[in-house]
Amino acid sequence: MQFSLIATDTHSAARCGVLHTDHGSIPTPIFMPVGTRASIKSVPTNLLKGLDVHIILANTYHLYLKPGNDIVGKAGGVHRFMNWDGPLLTDSGGYQVYSLSDLRKITEEGVTFKSHLDGSKLQFTPENVVETQRIIGSDIMMPLDECPPSTAERSYVEKSGELTIRWAERARKHFTKISPLYGHKQYQFGITQGGVYEDLRAISSRALVDLDFNGYAVGGMAVGEPAETMYRILELSHTLLPEHKPRYLMGVGTPENILNAIERGIDMFDCVIPTREGRNGRVYTRYGTMNLRSAKFAEDFRPIDEGFDNEVCRSYSRAYIRHLLNVGEIFGLTLCTMQNISFFMWLTATARKEIQRGTFTSWKEQFLREFNSKPDR
Repeated sequence: MQFSLIATDTHSAARCGVLHTDHGSIPTPIFMPVGTRASIKSVPTNLLKGLDVHIILANTYHLYLKPGNDIVGKAGGVHRFMNWDGPLLTDSGGYQVYSLSDLRKITEEGVTFKSHLDGSKLQFTPENVVETQRIIGSDIMMPLDECPPSTAERSYVEKSGELTIRWAERARKHFTKISPLYGHKQYQFGITQGGVYEDLRAISSRALVDLDFNGYAVGGMAVGEPAETMYRILELSHTLLPEHKPRYLMGVGTPENILNAIERGIDMFDCVIPTREGRNGRVYTRYGTMNLRSAKFAEDFRPIDEGFDNEVCRSYSRAYIRHLLNVGEIFGLTLCTMQNISFFMWLTATARKEIQRGTFTSWKEQFLREFNSKPDR
């Protein structure tokens, strides 16, 4: 995988670059909207590039359950299935299996779990997760890992991290044995674990670097630990992960989390916040968030974010979108989700520009002051 660094910030570890795939180049830092089941909820695929989306994320666990490998394979892979010709990353489904704590059993071989859909007994192994992602055809695939909860005892986190390393070795080996199915290259990232323990994080990071993955993700964060603990782990990870390969913080997050992680050398992010909160009527602006279901917007004919250059702000008022939400029109959910995706793409795009100017740190501090000063205006 070709990853080209363009610039680094003069006052922090922030950096910008370009990640090249056969489906297109990805500028970093970058936010990846979550399309769990091969769809960004409520937003048509053909509108995503107009929102400046460069790469989306889908989930192996959910696609494996429905529609299943057979249908995705017959469709010619997920790009053709969902009519998306840009880059796509698939999570392994390890986090989803982790969330099924009452329905799964972890062994050396893999994870046996019950489907949350029909209760059928299934198994994920490092090998069949790679095989499923070959069928999906994602540009970037993640190996099976175990994500321990933030409350786990050190002894459990240590054993879990060792298991994740052994699974990573098997996944890397299997990845080299089976070829892509659709004529484009696929890449594989490793996922570091170790919870909040710096020495365990170091062991995990070094072991995965030795396996020479195409990029590296910091996993097991944003699962209940304080933000400052996460930032401490990211500062450590920055010193351990290769400079010439992309770094991905999984499942993060808020604008503040993202900017503070960029400051610590992270390149890629994903989170359900913009789509989930959009469907609930909460929208993001440069000056904070607002709940458009509120009665105070009933006669507010201004755009969501005055001066923000996107289709939603150019064409629709707060009052109109509130009306759609309150009468149950699906279009209201679409507009809120589009606004949020557009905002998160603007956030990382602006971070890239400020890094190149050498002003990222001062811009970040000013932005967060303004963003946090006028909540729900």
